[in-house]
Amino acid sequence: MARQGGGGAQEGNPIGYNMTPKAPGTGRPQPLPPEVPGPVDKISPMQLNYIGNQSIASASGRTLPVIDPSDGLAFDELQRSDAADIDAAVSAARDCFEHTWHKVSAAERGRLLYRLSQKVAEHVDELALLEQRDCGKPVKQARADALALVRYFEFYAGACDKLHGETIPYQDGYSVFTWREPHGVTGHIVPWNYPMQIFGRSVGGALAAGNCCVVKPAEDACLSLIRVAQLAAEAGFPPGALNIVTGLGQEVGEALARHPGIDHISFTGSPRIGTLIQQVAAERHCPVTLELGGKSPQIVFADADLNAAIPVLINAIVQNSGQTCSAGSRVLIEQSIYEPLLERLGHAFESLRVGPAAMDLDLGPLIRQTQQQRVWDFLSDAHVAGIPMVAQGVVVDEAPQAGFYQAPTLLRDVPVDHRLAQDEVFGPVLAAMSFRDEDEAVALANATHFGLVAGIWTENGARQFRMAKRVKSGQVFINNYGAGGGVELPFGGVKSSGYGREKGFEALYGFTTLKTVAVKHG
Repeated sequence: MARQGGGGAQEGNPIGYNMTPKAPGTGRPQPLPPEVPGPVDKISPMQLNYIGNQSIASASGRTLPVIDPSDGLAFDELQRSDAADIDAAVSAARDCFEHTWHKVSAAERGRLLYRLSQKVAEHVDELALLEQRDCGKPVKQARADALALVRYFEFYAGACDKLHGETIPYQDGYSVFTWREPHGVTGHIVPWNYPMQIFGRSVGGALAAGNCCVVKPAEDACLSLIRVAQLAAEAGFPPGALNIVTGLGQEVGEALARHPGIDHISFTGSPRIGTLIQQVAAERHCPVTLELGGKSPQIVFADADLNAAIPVLINAIVQNSGQTCSAGSRVLIEQSIYEPLLERLGHAFESLRVGPAAMDLDLGPLIRQTQQQRVWDFLSDAHVAGIPMVAQGVVVDEAPQAGFYQAPTLLRDVPVDHRLAQDEVFGPVLAAMSFRDEDEAVALANATHFGLVAGIWTENGARQFRMAKRVKSGQVFINNYGAGGGVELPFGGVKSSGYGREKGFEALYGFTTLKTVAVKHG
């Protein structure tokens, strides 16, 4: 079968949807539903950097527009900062670390992080609305992200005073032990797809370990993080412990990565930029933690519980409009159930609806026009290669033409060497392919340069463990995918998906250095 929602093909979007949504029978764009009143009014006329617990304009005075992905219109401005602003933020962080923060006990750091978690909990609706408008997230997704941030700070609040060293048996007359020390000032480059969640897993762990932080959010998604930094000051964090500097990656991100006052860099983004970050950091031997995306497989065997699997398979590719590093963007299906499962997945895709964030549908818009074009380019290549489309969801008529929408799309029989099977689309596009046996399933799963997450669906217990061992990825989920977010679960990849771990207790090791102390006492 081949189904398609919305209108026909258009220039630049050969197998897309109707790019000019209209109100039925009017020929005019359908207006959006009314804005939710209240917290959105708190968005200031101009968002400033937050350095040393103060709102500060950029040294250059330049700004960037804040675009609402739902309608493509600017509604605010951000600071277009540069190296001078990074230098100010690093200086504030260094001063705080040297004179204040290192004197704060682990228990007190935990209390501060817990107070911050409570502050965030009190402002969930406000933060969710900022995220909704800034990133185009449906209401339920934006709210889930804010609640996840609460949980990150709760978790790391409890972990602060649990970071222990060890004693080491050694020669007679010696006592040897280790302890963990913070790096000092850590730099965090946070992407636009999950700003609050990635901020929580990165900055939460760094603060818990005793570091002071300088954060560069993606220029497309800054508003919620600026607000969280303000809440941190209200919670009692000293000036300089947490600093936010906004701007373009090539201006602010590079300045942060190159700054000699940064002792550790945490970066989430593309492999290409991750390589540049490593090269810059290597010049001064600065350690880095990298999470660089994935092309994650969901492997479905004939004995799987398909009723349980199908909703998870769908959610894993359409959540956040497919703009998820761990998206299950490939579904590998055992040959004997390939056709019936594709039929069921196709019906599920047809029911999906895409629209403005405020409508709280299955999917919101993509973050920006260039991301929309990227998805169209992948679909165009698939069309030229003759890759069949199974089904597509629908962009609702109420979606403004200038918004950055993409109907979720299911494609089948995708060749293993096609870019659709190899590269990260970062959009709601699911590539299906079949396999004959375990060996072929493993070969297909491992046939990309990524290795972030994998899902395995089978009721065979022995197969579950065989597959988990053979698939090359940082996380493996069996008969589930994502485990509900799992703040406690270490997260990171292998191969081109990066190295180092965030989330869970394991993250604290990356944000500290190990010191060995040997005492000779005779």
